[in-house]
Amino acid sequence: MPTSLIPIIIIAIVVIIVLSIFFSFIPVGLWITAYFSGVKIGIFTLIGMRLRRVAPSRIVNPMIKATKAGLKLGVDKLEAHYLAGGNVNTVVDALIAAQRADINIEFEQAAAIDLAGRNVLEAVQVSVNPKVIETPKVAAVAKDGIEVMVKARVTVRANIERLVGGAGEETIIARVGEGIVTTVGSAQAHKNVLENPDLISKTVLDKGLDAGTAFEILSIDIADVDVGRNIGAQLQTDQAEADKRVSQAKAEERRAMAVAKEQEMKAEVQSMRAKVVEAEAEVPLALAKALNDGNLGAMDYYNMKNIMADTDMRDSISNINKPNDNKKQDE
Repeated sequence: MPTSLIPIIIIAIVVIIVLSIFFSFIPVGLWITAYFSGVKIGIFTLIGMRLRRVAPSRIVNPMIKATKAGLKLGVDKLEAHYLAGGNVNTVVDALIAAQRADINIEFEQAAAIDLAGRNVLEAVQVSVNPKVIETPKVAAVAKDGIEVMVKARVTVRANIERLVGGAGEETIIARVGEGIVTTVGSAQAHKNVLENPDLISKTVLDKGLDAGTAFEILSIDIADVDVGRNIGAQLQTDQAEADKRVSQAKAEERRAMAVAKEQEMKAEVQSMRAKVVEAEAEVPLALAKALNDGNLGAMDYYNMKNIMADTDMRDSISNINKPNDNKKQDE
């Protein structure tokens, strides 16, 4: 290679590097696309986006879509929304969809909905095409004690005005479940609910369940009604079982008291017998003292012995007859 070509090659390489850096930092291609799409945006504005660490394509491409759709959006608004953490492309798509559906929604409102964490494009779509929310099976008990399980389908439409700060689907499902429980619980019998399931829909709709939510309830349709357990009978059975256990506990308490009373009486009898034995032990001494003092004669003593012997004989005879009486009772 000739020595004279080396400086030219070095200069060419430097130029290529400089141009590549220039075109990578300054989106000339994006500016040309925007210019021929009717979007008037200066090259220095794109450079400023680079300096502010904003991806120019995230701003210019949505502007091109908005301009082609007939929307007039400023670069500053889109860039401010991007810097705030919003999704510029989704907001522009929502504005275009709202314009096609003749829904009045401003950019600030759409941006606020997007920054609130809701999908503004989906909200516009649900506003045009209502959404069906299916509730899980809700168990309720009628006045006759029969459990009824109800599943409902709620048709809702997004309320753009209440998307910011409005409650979501979970609140709708919870309120519908509350309405189902109230309606079934006020029914005299579960058959009334089975015969007229539309009573549930009317009662729930009359409560205005969509107040404070991001949706407008269009209709509530009962999808399924099943009969469950006999809760009333089960409660009565449980109550009877509880009463039986209470009665058993009271009977056991009375039995324990009776046993304790019996033991107390036996102790008293044993004490009395001990006192009798002790008193009988003192009888001979008392008799001897009476004889010595002359208070008891010899004949009186023999008469008393005869009486005692007669009494013992009568006791022996009665004890002999008792087994015969027991045998007769057995027969």
